[in-house]
Amino acid sequence: MRLRLDALIFSAFAALTPAAAAGAMEFVDSPYFDEAVAAGTLPPVEQRLPSEPLVVDLDARGQTVGTHGGSLVTLMHKAKDTRYMYVYGYARLVKYDLDFNIVPDILKDVEVTDGGRVFTLHLREGHKWSDGHPFTTDDFLYFWEDMAHNEDLFPSGPPSYMKIMGHYPEVEALSKTTIRYSFPVPNPDFLPGLAQARPNQIYAAKHYLSQFHPNYVPVDELQAAAEAAGQRNWAAIHIKANRYYRMENKDLPTLQPWNVMNEAPADRFVFKRNPYYHKVDVNGLQLPYADEVILNIAEEKLIAGKAATGDVDFQGRYLRFDDVTLLKRNEAEHGYATYLWRIAKGSHMALYPNLTAKDPVFRNLIRDVRFRRALSLGINRREINRVIYFGLALEGQNTMLPKSPLYREEYRTSFAQFDLKTANALLDEMGLERRWDGARVGPDGEPIEIIVETSGETEQADILELVADSWWELGIKLYIKPLGKETLRRRIFSGQTQMTIESGFENGLATPDMAPHDLAPVTQVQYQWSEWGEYYETNKTGGAAPDMEIGIDLMNLRRDWYLAETREERTEIWHEMLQMHADLLPTIGLIAGVLQPVVVSNGLRNLPEDGLWNWDPGSHFGLYGLDYVYWDKDAVTAQADQ
Repeated sequence: MRLRLDALIFSAFAALTPAAAAGAMEFVDSPYFDEAVAAGTLPPVEQRLPSEPLVVDLDARGQTVGTHGGSLVTLMHKAKDTRYMYVYGYARLVKYDLDFNIVPDILKDVEVTDGGRVFTLHLREGHKWSDGHPFTTDDFLYFWEDMAHNEDLFPSGPPSYMKIMGHYPEVEALSKTTIRYSFPVPNPDFLPGLAQARPNQIYAAKHYLSQFHPNYVPVDELQAAAEAAGQRNWAAIHIKANRYYRMENKDLPTLQPWNVMNEAPADRFVFKRNPYYHKVDVNGLQLPYADEVILNIAEEKLIAGKAATGDVDFQGRYLRFDDVTLLKRNEAEHGYATYLWRIAKGSHMALYPNLTAKDPVFRNLIRDVRFRRALSLGINRREINRVIYFGLALEGQNTMLPKSPLYREEYRTSFAQFDLKTANALLDEMGLERRWDGARVGPDGEPIEIIVETSGETEQADILELVADSWWELGIKLYIKPLGKETLRRRIFSGQTQMTIESGFENGLATPDMAPHDLAPVTQVQYQWSEWGEYYETNKTGGAAPDMEIGIDLMNLRRDWYLAETREERTEIWHEMLQMHADLLPTIGLIAGVLQPVVVSNGLRNLPEDGLWNWDPGSHFGLYGLDYVYWDKDAVTAQADQ
């Protein structure tokens, strides 16, 4: 099989102008760089772009061609939130298009051959880092040879995301613009890993980072520099310098649309346009349109109020559904619109019964599927939806959303109707009798009481108050125990927590070609079976192996997905796993598709009114291209005249 991804590119993403036409195109620089170009400190734009830049047809994406200029202001809560500029900028080797197909971006194209074992990546001739240094396969080899195989930087060997079925790839640079990764078995995770909100790193800026590496500088010089900087060794300096995802080091070159100009501590971070960015629009304007993005730091509890008084140009993070009334009320006075985007998690809120809880009485109770089904049937999701979400959410289990090709209505509705009669019958069948006050009595003779530990959010508490009312109709008492997030996690990981409430599957928009990680116990932060996830995550050195059929079967199916050779086989496996979740309820979904308020200033263009808010895939604003967002100057002027 040989698949050239460039043949698929821009079906709904952007049209790539043929090389000859792109070569003949007249490129247009931002006035932001006029002085630097005139002074000779920066080359003209045609010398800064790759020989074949990515030409984006915005009309094909349902967006409009814009103009250069201006800044975009948003709010964040803490300095480390600078990392969201890497997420929002969403320049990736390959990325998801608007239909969640993987298409080339930084890369010119990709060839996938030998049944998904061999990946040949083609870079753009003449592509440069943000400091003007060539971006070549040397940067890929530096990561693989000098970083991933250096025990001081990677003590356990190359990162696990480069391994498939226990095997690492053979990495070979065929030229300065072509590099090949050859795996001994098919690796369906390789390209999706490069397209993530936080992508797997497979390249690094060699020309910058090699100054901190003993393969290029004598180790005694590096050690002296480390001691002078208060670091323990050269590796600590190298690691700190290369936190590419955090966007905290202004000296680290980037391929993103903007790069940070100042470092923490600060309450205002300025991101300046990358003069060597690889994209242009159909009129030849080098992207991004906006010259700067400004991240102002504010108290989390104040962000909604500041957004409502016009202190931002765009804002999504740190806004909640219960802010909508405030935001809508202030739109006209402060010149913005409040868009409502669907949150794309499998469930906005779900209950996580701890199947690996240490308490033997509760563990035996919660492991009985009849008990979990009774709890689910005893929840009035319509009431939750109407009281808290004004009836705008989707009711049902934790599963795929309707826009996913894997969605089936029966997965969402399974044991999701409010049916106290059936729920009580299931509990009766289990022999859980009621005592004089209506409480159900457990196998130990004590009344059944479930403590749901939460991170202290008001939204969670409001939902649980409603659940508590209906569960008492089953004779089960629910108690809410708010905790700090770190304390809550420690208790879950140690098996002390009976149940918690949290969002569901991270990706409710999965396709058959995306690995079903959410569905099997592969990480400790899956709160329904944290101990099993730790066992997998630590390569069997921690936690415990699954000792329930559901855990064993899901892990076997996940393995089968990796071994599958066709999309049809992968689709069938996905549905088997989704059906198991619908039948056996390792999590109990409540509502999904809750609306995320997104504030957008009047005159700001190319953010959709009806969008999806998702971490991965989606990268929040990244899916829609923050580099395509621009100011409609006529609209801004008209508003100013009002």
